[in-house]
Amino acid sequence: MENKEVQTKVEEALSTIRPYLQADGGDIDLIEITDDMIVKVEMTGACNACPFSIQTLKAGVEAGIKKSIPEIKEVVAINFETI
Repeated sequence: MENKEVQTKVEEALSTIRPYLQADGGDIDLIEITDDMIVKVEMTGACNACPFSIQTLKAGVEAGIKKSIPEIKEVVAINFETI
């Protein structure tokens, strides 16, 4: 799968997840898809400070993206890398 195709599929997956995050005052931005198929995102708004954001990232965002694009190995939030 070409990188542009992967990016389009990831954006589509995020667009289905985004309304749930926005309902709680948060959002998510796609930052990068690495060559080794790791998706880097930034959790914004209320999601940036929420203590449940890591669980939301793994159980919601990562699971949703991997369901659509099984080639994705992991989803990480750049603003949680220091946690």
